[in-house]
Amino acid sequence: MQTSVFIGVSVDGFIARPDGALDWLPENAEEHGYQEFMASVDLLVIGRGTYETVLGFDGWVYGTKPVFVLSRSPLKPAPDGAIVERLTGDPADLVRWLDRRGFKHAYVDGGVTIQRFLRAGLIQRMIITRIPVLIGSGIPLFGETGRDIQLKHVATRSYASGLVQSEYEIRPLAISS
Repeated sequence: MQTSVFIGVSVDGFIARPDGALDWLPENAEEHGYQEFMASVDLLVIGRGTYETVLGFDGWVYGTKPVFVLSRSPLKPAPDGAIVERLTGDPADLVRWLDRRGFKHAYVDGGVTIQRFLRAGLIQRMIITRIPVLIGSGIPLFGETGRDIQLKHVATRSYASGLVQSEYEIRPLAISS
C-alpha cells in the first residue's frame, strides 16, 4: 500500500497556527495538483486535530473518500454523506489493516500523523507546497524523527501566485545485516 503526503507549509515550516488556524493560506491560489492528487488516493488517514479543523470548513472537502481519523477520543459527528471511522494504533498495524481491506493509496495528513508515519518509515511520497508567508509560530510539519530520512527529489514547480511545490520520494530504510 502506498502512503503519500500533500501539504502546504509556510516558508518558516508551519502547517497551521498554534491554535490550528489556516487563515494564512491563500484563498485564490491557482490549482497546483491537489485535484489530481486527490483522484489518485482512495482513502485518507488524518489526526483528530485535522479532522476538527476540516469540520469547520464550508462543506466536507473529502467527498466520498473514506476518512480514517486517528484518535483515542470519540469524534465530533461527521457531516451527512461523509465516510468517517475512528482508529487507534500503531501506524504499521494500521497500514497492514487498510491494505488487507483492499486499499491501495492513502493520503496521510495532519502534523502529528505525518510525523508518526515518517518515523515508522511508512511514507513513500511527499508533495510539499511552500506558501510565501512567514507566520512566526505554529504547528511544525516535521518533528523529531529519531534518524535521518533520506529523500529523493522528484520535481519542483513554481506558480504565479508564489507557491513553490517540491515533490520527494522517501528512500527506503537501509537494512543492516
